[in-house]
This record gives sequence, structure tokens and C-alpha cells, in this order.
Amino acid sequence: MASKRRSRRNFGRVRKLPSGRYQARYPGPDGVLRPADRTFATTADADRWLAKKRIEIEGGRWLDPTEGQTILRDWAARWLAAVSPQLKHTTQASYRSLINSVITPTLGDRELSSLRPMTVTEWVAGMRTKGLSASRIRQAYRVLSQIMQSAVDNDMIAQTPCRGVKLPRMPETEPHIVTPLEASRIVRSAAKPHDLLIALLAFAGLRVGEAFALRRVDIDVSGGFVLVDENLAEANGVLVFDTPKSHQKRLLRIAPSLVLRLAAYLETLPGGDDALLFTTLAGKPMRYNQWRKAYFDPAVTAAGLTDLTPHDLRASHGTWVADRYGVMTAAHRLGHSNASVTTRHYARPVAGRDDQVAEASDSWFNGHDHDRGARSGHDSVSGGSTDESPPV
Repeated sequence: MASKRRSRRNFGRVRKLPSGRYQARYPGPDGVLRPADRTFATTADADRWLAKKRIEIEGGRWLDPTEGQTILRDWAARWLAAVSPQLKHTTQASYRSLINSVITPTLGDRELSSLRPMTVTEWVAGMRTKGLSASRIRQAYRVLSQIMQSAVDNDMIAQTPCRGVKLPRMPETEPHIVTPLEASRIVRSAAKPHDLLIALLAFAGLRVGEAFALRRVDIDVSGGFVLVDENLAEANGVLVFDTPKSHQKRLLRIAPSLVLRLAAYLETLPGGDDALLFTTLAGKPMRYNQWRKAYFDPAVTAAGLTDLTPHDLRASHGTWVADRYGVMTAAHRLGHSNASVTTRHYARPVAGRDDQVAEASDSWFNGHDHDRGARSGHDSVSGGSTDESPPV
């Protein structure tokens, strides 16, 4: 009987172990004979396993099990080295910090093939127990997910363990939207030349790092433009000049009055075309925390306002522009490649607009045209009104 079973088996080998169980071995595509990942109670069970493995190999779905034995620490280091040239310096530093401080201390010595969704769920729960913020946990999970997906893409494991894992919700925080007059009060209350920096945040929608990185050559006085093509960020305590977020360089027209004030300031600015517009007293690039404490917060207090960040001025600018000239125009000025980012994080409803909509709707309901209120976003992009987008 045994000889007949051996004659029918034309793939792999089965042998009886001293324990009485059976071991199956099969040849991989490279010809190397490999053992099954478990033993079997009967030769029939072993034969069925071999049959499935043969179909897997012939179908091109076979994965070398030795690849899955790579430990996460080594694969994460290799992955980061491979993707780093495509990342901004600040993103590189963030990924490296998350890998070294959050991911590898807990999971670094585990084999890739040993990780399961429950493993990742327990890791997330451990971070919550340690008191890490929802933002930090979600960032760490995204990096781990990229690392594991890369292992899948390179045929090291069949599927990623980063699936079906419930992450902590981000607290919903609304930006503090100020009025243009309130922003003007902050500008007037700020020490020179930082009043110009604050004005660029509020009335041009620049990020703080973009304003810190502005140079003389970026200001086109005759055309009334500012070129935003650089960003100053801090990565692990080191200041780094890089492209703007999402690499969205842009040319912005700014208020004529602001252009005149910038022109007067440039007359007093030492250095050549590459000279930074705003520096410390020692002529060094600005650091966010120091600048905010020394110049921004005092200006906010002097303007009679509270609970306001530099980023709130950018959000306020986005809201003003979206309300009057459409979301697409706001997205351009803020440097967003996708207008959904503008509406999700920056543009907010302006107080009183709902009343204006109700008033306009009453006219529409009675068959009258209503041409009061701010223009719709469609009108501001196309340059004219349409039946589909009546002015509101």
C-alpha cells in the first residue's frame, strides 16, 4: 500500500518522524527542498498540503518563506534608505524618529511573517496606554503600514498585517478665524519688520515656514508678486530649507499697499538677492517657537485678541478668499494641489452667510433674480454667472 502511495506522489516527499507524525518537503522554484511549516497526523494530510503548495507554485503565488523571516528592524532600515531620496528632509526625520522610538522598540525583533492584525492592534493599544497622542499613534501606524506594504510588494509576505486595525480618533479642532480688521490690528501691533511677516500670513496665506524662507529675490515689486518656492522647517533641532509642503510652488499677487511697504523695507535690507527677509537679531534664520514667543504672541495680545496661532491667520485668509472668490482660488493661494484640503482644513462658513442664502432663496422661490451677497465659487472662477450657479 505504501509503495502505491509513493508511486502516485510526483511532487515533494513525505517521511514519518519519530513522534509518529509526518513531515512534508517540497521543491521550490529554485529547486531547493523545503519543509512544510507544520507536521501532519497522516500521509493523506501531508499529500493534500503538497498538492496545494504545487498549485501555489505553478500559479506564481509562491513566496520564499525565508524572506518572511526577515526581522522588521532590518526591513524598516532598508525601506527608509530606499524611500528617503524622494522625501522632504522633515518627512525623513519624522519617519526615522517614529521607527526608532515607536515602531522598532516593540516590533523590531519580530519576523515579518509573524506579524498579524492582532499584533498591530496590541501595539496600537500599548501606545495609547503609554499616553501617546492620537496624532502620534496615527503617524506611527501609517509608517508601519508603508513598511509592511513594501514587504508585500517585494514578495516577502502574502498580505500586510495593517488591516482592520481601529485607530484613535483625532480630536476635532476648529481654527480660530479672525476678521480682516482683527488681522489688521495684529499687524499694526507687531514690532517691525515682523509686522510685514504677519501681514504675509494673513493677507497672502503663507505658511510660517514659507514666510521665514522668503528672500529679496522672491519679491517682485514692479509686478506686485511674491514667489513662494522655499520653506524653512526644523527637523530634530536642525533648520532645513526645502520646497514648500506638497512641493507646491506658487506665484501670488499681493495687496498694493503691502507691496509698497515691502519695497520700502527692501531698501533697508542688507545683502544680495539671496538675503532672507526676516532673521533673528543676529542675522540667523528664524525658529518658530522663538519667533512666536518674541513677536507674534505679544502682537496678538496688544491687538486685544487671545487664543490665536500664526496658522489661524492662514486659515482665516483661506476662509475670506473662499467666501468671496471661490474655493479654487483659495486653494491656489494656500498652495493646495487639491481643493478638498482647503475646504476640509481651512475654509470655514462666514457668519451671516446663511441669512443671506435664506434671503436670496426667497427671491428665487418667488421667481425673482437676487444679485446681492458674495459671488459663488463657480462665478469667481469662470468670470460670469450661470443659471446653474445663481449668485448667493
